[in-house]
Amino acid sequence: MSSSSEISSKPLKSRTRRTILKAGGTLLLSVITPMPAMASQLLAVRVWPSEDYTRVTLENDSNLKITNFLVKNPDRLVVDVEGIDLNSTLKDLVAKIQPNDPYIKQVRVAQNRPGVVRLVFDLKDEIKPQVFTLEPVGEYKYRFVIDLYPATPPDPIASLIQKGNWPKDQQADSRPPMADAKPDTPPPAAQADDAQIAKMAPNDPKLQLTRMITIALDPGHGGEDPGAIGARGNREKDIVLSIAKRLKKKIEEQPNMRVMLTRDDDFFVPLGMRVKKARKVQADLFVSIHADAFVQATARGSSVFALSEKGASSAAARWMANRENSADQIGGVNIQTHDRQLASVLLDLSTTAQINDSLRLGKSVLDEIGGINKLHRGAVEQAGFAVLKAPDIPSILIETAFISNPEEEAKLTDNAYQDEMASAIMSGIKKYFAKNPPLAKNKMT
Repeated sequence: MSSSSEISSKPLKSRTRRTILKAGGTLLLSVITPMPAMASQLLAVRVWPSEDYTRVTLENDSNLKITNFLVKNPDRLVVDVEGIDLNSTLKDLVAKIQPNDPYIKQVRVAQNRPGVVRLVFDLKDEIKPQVFTLEPVGEYKYRFVIDLYPATPPDPIASLIQKGNWPKDQQADSRPPMADAKPDTPPPAAQADDAQIAKMAPNDPKLQLTRMITIALDPGHGGEDPGAIGARGNREKDIVLSIAKRLKKKIEEQPNMRVMLTRDDDFFVPLGMRVKKARKVQADLFVSIHADAFVQATARGSSVFALSEKGASSAAARWMANRENSADQIGGVNIQTHDRQLASVLLDLSTTAQINDSLRLGKSVLDEIGGINKLHRGAVEQAGFAVLKAPDIPSILIETAFISNPEEEAKLTDNAYQDEMASAIMSGIKKYFAKNPPLAKNKMT
């Protein structure tokens, strides 16, 4: 039989265990109970309008959950953003929509409910939206992107002819050839232009053009992707667009030549889409224009690159290709559509003939630009540039100078140098065609 002291100690121990367990349970609950969620901080809003599409970018310090839907009569896009509160930065979006925006009339922002902000885009026309998020890259944090594409994209060939403002006789080749036309007989428009073409390069073989030549100019970077930035703050995307526009004007002054810009303003075009645009207008040449940057500010000189199937011609060429191929990550590409785009455009079917033609074009251009600036290398280099992978278009990428070199940055921002560079590229193109006349095409140009 137990003593009274033994009997009384058992309830005491039990009570002690219960007290300890209760305290531990309280501590455990305090650990696993979530704290109230902190709203994400919106860092910036940016709008990039263009004829191709309008992009709206919201940059914030964390990833966001987004839902969106279209409303008809009138056309509106409604976007709900979870995890943020309405603030002055988001309100700035209203003022950033300009009256000449091709697709947005206005935008309205409001706190729809706690932790959810609603954006309503009043639209000028029917659109196909692409709404997606981007992980941090480069100088950017998390980005939430709204791309507003027209439901009916413009016809690139009709747009090309309209913008070119050519005489009617120079647009004759935009129609399919007549069935009874002899293949070796140039149409009247081309015959009339032969004398003018011969004057372009009197020391070269006479060009026998039977149709309009179409040249695709590709100013690198744009929009969210500034490209390289010089010590003085000049951005590659602005400089190369200026040079491309100067070159465009010179091309349009040539008989039987017309030109398409992959971008004519400050907006981003994915690498695959640049190639796709050139192929849509059946371009005879593709010329991508850039401004070098390197880790060492002493690097200088102009370069010309063509595609390589067997690896880069130098370590520098490989480094440059990797840098330029990263543009899609910085500029911001919707991965869901990007994979399909690459599958249909960047076919990796570039033949030896295409690369050989690109090397010939590159040499003609390199010889000319060597007259206005030191060459980084004396020969055309090769690497796996994604933007040069059109399987049926001779394609080159020109690095006009090193924007990372203070002396060359000053050159690149000089109007006279930009014009000289455009003239040199034009001379190289003309000399290329003088030795390599374009073949007749059966399809519409």
